Amino acid sequence: MDGRDDERRQVKLLAVTACPTGIAHTYMAAEKLAQAAASRGIEMKVETQGSIGAENVLDDNDVRGADGVIVAADKDVDLSRFAGKRVLTAGVAEGIHRPEQLIERVRSAPVYTPGGSVTGSAGGGGRERGPVYKALMNGVSYMIPFVVVGGLLIAVSLALGGHTTAKGYVIPDGTFWAHVNAIGGIGFQLMIPVLSGYIAYAIADRPALVPGMIGGWIANTGALYGSQAGAGFIGAIVTGFLAGYLVLWIKKVRVPRFVQPIMPIIVIPIVATTALGLFFIYVVGKPISWVFEHLTGWLGGMTGTSAVLLGAMLGLMIAFDMGGPVNKTAFLFGAGLIASGNQTVMGMCAAAIPVMPLGQGLATLIRRRLYTGQERETGLAALFMGCFGISEGAIPFAAARPAQVIPANMLGGAVAGAVAGLAGVKDAVPHGGPIVAVLGAVSGVPMFFVAVVIGAGVTALATVAMVDVSGRRARGVSAGESAGAGGPAASVSASPAGADVTPGRAGAASSGTETGAACAGVGASAGGVVVPGQRGEPSVGGGEVLSGYLDERTVQGALGAVEKDAAIREMAELLARSGRVADVDELVATALRREAQGTTGLGEEIAIPHAKTDAVTAPVVGFARSAEGVEWGSLDGTKARLVFMIAVPEAAAGDEHLRILALLSRKLVDPGFRERLLAAPDERAVLDALAEVG
Repeated sequence: MDGRDDERRQVKLLAVTACPTGIAHTYMAAEKLAQAAASRGIEMKVETQGSIGAENVLDDNDVRGADGVIVAADKDVDLSRFAGKRVLTAGVAEGIHRPEQLIERVRSAPVYTPGGSVTGSAGGGGRERGPVYKALMNGVSYMIPFVVVGGLLIAVSLALGGHTTAKGYVIPDGTFWAHVNAIGGIGFQLMIPVLSGYIAYAIADRPALVPGMIGGWIANTGALYGSQAGAGFIGAIVTGFLAGYLVLWIKKVRVPRFVQPIMPIIVIPIVATTALGLFFIYVVGKPISWVFEHLTGWLGGMTGTSAVLLGAMLGLMIAFDMGGPVNKTAFLFGAGLIASGNQTVMGMCAAAIPVMPLGQGLATLIRRRLYTGQERETGLAALFMGCFGISEGAIPFAAARPAQVIPANMLGGAVAGAVAGLAGVKDAVPHGGPIVAVLGAVSGVPMFFVAVVIGAGVTALATVAMVDVSGRRARGVSAGESAGAGGPAASVSASPAGADVTPGRAGAASSGTETGAACAGVGASAGGVVVPGQRGEPSVGGGEVLSGYLDERTVQGALGAVEKDAAIREMAELLARSGRVADVDELVATALRREAQGTTGLGEEIAIPHAKTDAVTAPVVGFARSAEGVEWGSLDGTKARLVFMIAVPEAAAGDEHLRILALLSRKLVDPGFRERLLAAPDERAVLDALAEVG
């Protein structure tokens, strides 16, 4: 061996692989990187991160002796431990398809410093979300519980303890339900600061949390800057980003060494909070107050115009910012006219108020596949809140997808307001939603409900259409980027909204949903990667593999379906032969919901649809081949010819699920194994080949 080979053998690299959705991308990237490193005589250790946490963890000794670190991840990975090392970031699919390139590039990657930038891979290994999106999703994910808890408590207290008065729909002071209502109100008060605070946190870590939360509170407290209404969730988004990037800037300021320990806990929070608060009060708040005053005057000038036009305009304003200055201007304008005997304007507002939460909740029912599990649960809560005129139930959807949801809300609100104006609907109390009609505060009740139903329907359909188009466009861009990069395209699913993002980290947003468990947090045994926690050798006797989860009953030599949905149903019926499927339809529905969050097509003619559901009584795995291939949406463009389906009950969805994924993916990265599966002449031969899995 020459000196150059000897020098190369002394190189030590580290890698971290992780994914938020998809099947076994974490493990497959680890295996490919380890194999590529071994072929070059390079020592490599790979840490894998899944929903159960990190495995084969890189310790301080590993980092100290490393020449470079590759982070192949589509979720957030803490980079602070790699300070002073060369760090290269890429999508997890690049770890699968282009490991050799990553290994070559990391040798010349810049040294990582906390707060500094990290070199990313230019080859599209999956479409990585930007820092703005990740920060926004982080804020939304933390805000949702406050919206749901606060909104439901307010709705229940109004339903059971409230009654209509000239001042609105109120609950008598000092009663039990008044206290429940107050608790719900605290939830609503906190939701805006939480949104702002965790946007800032995602950008600049803990020092930004306090400035972000206090900034959000200021944004929502109009009295601090002379406005009758706060800036609402839109103001919170603004303060969240301002706080985050302000703290990032302050972090870059060089200070004496003795000051450094108190910077993150004292200096940065105090300076950033003071600067942001004063900036919002004296600079941002004044225009908000101006808008509030001038919108009120402008609406006053419209009272003599067409009722349809006025209703549409009020509906647009009510739906725009849901508790912000534009919304409050319209609401207070309508409420103020009640005392003068004009109840028609409030009738228009009352019809528009519930449209946003009802429409967004309805959208999650119409096209469940477009939404994560958390969003569907939030949608049910939004439906309930909408019935009680709590428009804030739609805020999580608007904050997560403002470009799609806010226009859809405004369209539905305008339609509801216009219909109510045309029909002359009146509301005698300053409140909205079906509850005021049920309790007799509305005249023209039938047309009131017609306006609400039409408006909510328009919002739901518009939302579904725009979210669907946006998703298709994003997938198209991602596929185009991958195809243009040269080499196989990525096999990474798109991350859904409602992300759980931690600041100061690399990678795209994590879904935060059940699909996080699909990323196998396990390692390989080849190429220096360890398989942690592997449980002995499963029995392969009696025609059983994968610990008996797959046997001759759940193997099919030829898949008849040619489309993905039909293939999933056929696979579910195949699993039912095992006697472990209690409800085939529910199993299919769960698997299809998972597909809607991101394709389970891995590329290289492999698909592994999966479901965690109590529609199965025990873990079960099926396998089928397709001669023509099934279009599975894999970004490398290949049709799925090797289809595995995994189903596990909720109670067994942890380690067993991940272990099955580990055993499968360990073999599926081997081209020879895939060829043997395709060439097997019958089911018996297929099962013999699958026995290699373990």
